This record gives sequence, structure tokens and C-alpha cells, in this order.
Amino acid sequence: MKRFGSVIVLHPDKVDEYKRLHAAVWPEVLAMIASCHIRNYSIYMRTLPDGRPYLFSYFEYTGTDYAADMARMAADPTTQQWWALCKPCQQPLPDRESDEWWSNMAEVFHTN
Repeated sequence: MKRFGSVIVLHPDKVDEYKRLHAAVWPEVLAMIASCHIRNYSIYMRTLPDGRPYLFSYFEYTGTDYAADMARMAADPTTQQWWALCKPCQQPLPDRESDEWWSNMAEVFHTN
């Protein structure tokens, strides 16, 4: 199992919309997440001192081919429709990697 953390800016005028969307995530999206071996997926929000709200996500990947599972998720038409609703709410960090939307974070501590 591998743990992942990532971060992205949430547009301040989209906070309520983003919360509304995630209060009722489509069952097909949740099923795709599970079928791609993602567990314990959480998204947190916090407004930082710069005045902007940020989203932090955490999930655990239990599969054996992360790239293939993420490609399968990205190719799913329902997931693409879901992302089309969510992406306008988000603003990627300017220093993200070229293949990232959410910026990956390095794990610096974990305990069981």
C-alpha cells in the first residue's frame, strides 16, 4: 500500500459549489475510485494566511500498477464529466509538475 497527499488552490468564489458537489459524489465516480484500488480517500479544505482556500487530498493506493489504474480512471467518461464540474473550482499550483493537476506532496512522517 502506498499513501498519497496532494494540494491545490480552491477558487474562493467556488467553495460552496465544491462542497455541494462533494456532498453528493456520483456513485459511478465512487465505484471507479474503488475499482482503481484507491482507499481512505479524503479531501480537506483550509484557508491559509495568503487568504486563499486550499484543498489537501489523502488516499491509499492498494493496487500493483498505479499508472494503469490512473489511466483507466482518466479514460472513464463518467469520471471525465465529474472532473469537468470540479476543475473550474480549482487552480493548480504554478510550480506543479507538467503532468499534475493536483500537486503531489512528499510524506515526511507516518506512524501506525
